[in-house]
Amino acid sequence: MTLRLPLMALALASALGSLAGTARAAVAPMDLVGPMSEYKLYVSEKLQTLVADTRAFTDAVKAGDIEKAKALFAPARMSYEAIEPVAELFSDLDVSIDSRADDYEHGEQDPAFPGFHRIEYGLWAQNSAAGLGPVADKLMADVDELGKRIAELTFPPEKVVGGAAALMEEVAATKISGEEDRYSHTDLWDFQGNFDGSRKIFELFRPLVEKDDPAFVEKVEANFATLDKTLSKYKMGDGFETYEKLTDADRKILAGAVNTLAEDLSQLRGKLGLN
Repeated sequence: MTLRLPLMALALASALGSLAGTARAAVAPMDLVGPMSEYKLYVSEKLQTLVADTRAFTDAVKAGDIEKAKALFAPARMSYEAIEPVAELFSDLDVSIDSRADDYEHGEQDPAFPGFHRIEYGLWAQNSAAGLGPVADKLMADVDELGKRIAELTFPPEKVVGGAAALMEEVAATKISGEEDRYSHTDLWDFQGNFDGSRKIFELFRPLVEKDDPAFVEKVEANFATLDKTLSKYKMGDGFETYEKLTDADRKILAGAVNTLAEDLSQLRGKLGLN
């Protein structure tokens, strides 16, 4: 995906300019252009990885190679999890790519149940790829469409900055319980994707906050380090332990680290005058 940075910077500057008159900006609107441009590049790179990984995954599903498809499922999802604040701007695609059985009247048996988790159910709960070809094709088409839409999008700065906290809040609210990857128990891969996306946003906007509030930056960095250390305990090879192996005590420690980080990151938008 090729980005035209001069044009993108002008579009961002135009979008950001309105903030000066409507928000009590802690930073000049033009100061946000650089981090926003860098974030769009980051998302573009993640999208390229997502497209390639999803294609390999769906090809394995359509070929009926269950073990290969299982091995590719969690890595394919990580890039999506990292850019979820932007992906969720397109609610129709987010539903089609990442919704869960709970969202459908007949659960797993509902013909409308699509995306990654429908395939996950087939591979793990049924140990079969039978009938998943059309689901895989639709997933691939939706991921391709997501890439096209995001490439044309001028990112809302408040959504991007708020995404740092939103990614951690989602882990705390719906993922610590293990409900997301309930058939494969590959939840820790998703956590890592959310963590990476959150940390990237913070790193890009950190210089704009640090000059006025170094104590806040130091505190957030310490909390990122704590969560990183906690996640690293469950790494195994290039991936992670299955989530069902974590004890209740393990999950409470993980939840504590996630919640603490989310609470701090929830202040980031305000510190940049984007509330």
